Amino acid sequence: MKTETSRPKLSTSFGGTVEKEIPENVEWIDDAFYIKKTRFGLFTSILKDPLGQHFITGATEQAVLTMTRWHLMQVQEGTLNEHTRVVNDGIVGGKL
Repeated sequence: MKTETSRPKLSTSFGGTVEKEIPENVEWIDDAFYIKKTRFGLFTSILKDPLGQHFITGATEQAVLTMTRWHLMQVQEGTLNEHTRVVNDGIVGGKL
């Protein structure tokens, strides 16, 4: 079985959620993202570029801050692939 190697990109980390309304008085962290509390009591980082893209979600604001900074730093340095692997692509083969 051949293993396919590809370099992870920031865009491959996104889900499908984009913030529709960004408050004018939002405090941008590192001029790259802000963190908001969700209606379920979790915290989500929202990126500035692409604007409004939901990024990392976690139980505490500090955890989201730490992991968002770490993830963005790995992307910037080009080392995300050293910490990332795909275990399953979610595609079911064959007939069900």
